[in-house]
Amino acid sequence: MEDFSIFIPKVHFELIPIKNLVSHQEYQRNLSLSHIERAAENFDIHQINPVKVSRRDGINYVFNGQHTVEIIALVSGSRDTPVWCMIYDELEYENEANIFANQMKYVKPLLPYEIFMANLEAGNQDQILIRDLIESYGLTIGPQKAPGIICAISTVEFIYQKYGYQTLSRTLRLCIATWEGDMHSFSANMLKAIAKLIVTYKDVLDDEVFKEKLGAISIKTLTRIAKDRRAGAMGFAEAMVLEYNGKKKFSPYRLSINKLYMKDYFSNDFNEIDDNETYMPDDAKVIESEMLEDEPIFDDEATEE
Repeated sequence: MEDFSIFIPKVHFELIPIKNLVSHQEYQRNLSLSHIERAAENFDIHQINPVKVSRRDGINYVFNGQHTVEIIALVSGSRDTPVWCMIYDELEYENEANIFANQMKYVKPLLPYEIFMANLEAGNQDQILIRDLIESYGLTIGPQKAPGIICAISTVEFIYQKYGYQTLSRTLRLCIATWEGDMHSFSANMLKAIAKLIVTYKDVLDDEVFKEKLGAISIKTLTRIAKDRRAGAMGFAEAMVLEYNGKKKFSPYRLSINKLYMKDYFSNDFNEIDDNETYMPDDAKVIESEMLEDEPIFDDEATEE
C-alpha cells in the first residue's frame, strides 16, 4: 500500500478558549484594530478558519490566525470563547516563523472579477444590480479589456458602494455618451474621475457641456494631460475640469478646480495612486488662477492627436 503520510501534516484539532492562546510573537505583524473592527461588524461564521497553534512547553502559541482570535473575542464579548485550533506539537520557534513567512508564497489571490462572479452565483443583490445596470447600457463585465467590456470591476463596485446606484449610472452614461464606448474610456482612473466630478459638483456639472467639451479630445490626449497634472484618478479629474472649463475667463458653467480637494467631498481611498491626498496641495491653489490667463493652458505638443 502506498504511503501518503508525507502529504499529511502531523496535527490534531482541539477547541481551545481564547484566553489560553498566546500571540504577538516577534515574527508576527502588529494587530490591525481597524481590520478587527471591520471584520467584527461583518462577522460570518462560515469565514472562520481554524487557528494554527504550535504547542511548545505546554503553551499554545498562535502562529497563524491572531486576527481571527481577536475578531471572535470582540464579537463574542469574551475571551472564554473557544476556537478550533490545528495543533502542531513538534515545531520550534524558528519553524513557526518560517511557516508564517511563507504561508502566502504560493497562494493565488482571487481577482476582483472572480469575486464579483462568485457574488453573482451567490445571488448577492449589490452585484446583481451592478450587472443589470451595466448590461442596460449595452455593456458586459469581463476579465480583460475589449470593446463593450468593463473590466475595472473593483472601481465600479467602489463607486456603487460609496456613492450609490445613481452616481454609478450617471458615470456610465456620461462615459458612453462622451467617448462613444471607446474601451479605453472604461479604465479605473477614467471612471473614478468622472464619478468624482459628479459627486463634487452634483447638478452644477452640465452633462451636455461635459459631452461636448470632453468628447472633442481623444482618450490618448486626455491621458497625456492627466499624467502631466498628477498621478492616478486625480490627474484625470483635473484634466477633465480644465477641458470642461475651456480657455474663456468667464463662463456660466465654470467649475472650481479647487473644490476637487475639499475634504467634505472625497475620502483618501478615492485616488488609486495618490491615496493620501485628502488636502488641497499647494499647486492646486494656483490652478484656478492659471486657468484665467489668456494664454493657452496646454502647448501644441500636449494637445495634438
